[in-house]
Amino acid sequence: MKKMLVLIPAAVMLFAFTYVAPETKPWIAPASAKKLKNPVTTSKKSSSAKAGKKIFKSRCVACHGAAGKGDGPGGKALNPKPANLTSYKVQKQVDGEIYWKITNGRGAMVKWEGILSKTDRWNLVNYIRTIKASK
Repeated sequence: MKKMLVLIPAAVMLFAFTYVAPETKPWIAPASAKKLKNPVTTSKKSSSAKAGKKIFKSRCVACHGAAGKGDGPGGKALNPKPANLTSYKVQKQVDGEIYWKITNGRGAMVKWEGILSKTDRWNLVNYIRTIKASK
């Protein structure tokens, strides 16, 4: 009986140190998201990005910050922290991955599908492409 009492706490401790909450794991869009094609043509991307900037200012700044660096006042207490949208980690993703994340949300990030139109979500993607970190 004494052996059981020792094993149960050990198992609980092992679980506690190895369990990673879903929100702390890297956020990886599914392979199908990589295949999503941005419907905004190159000639219309600047006007799309301008529309995306307006949406960003009204919907995203609170958590992602004015410059998109993930340092907004509303994001300070969140775990995981809002993404730095200017980072290489974000910018290296294809448009479809970013669109998928905006659409589906995760944890404290809002699921924008049903709130923003498809066009608005693509406009956000195009705006995010314009806020790359300066070197």
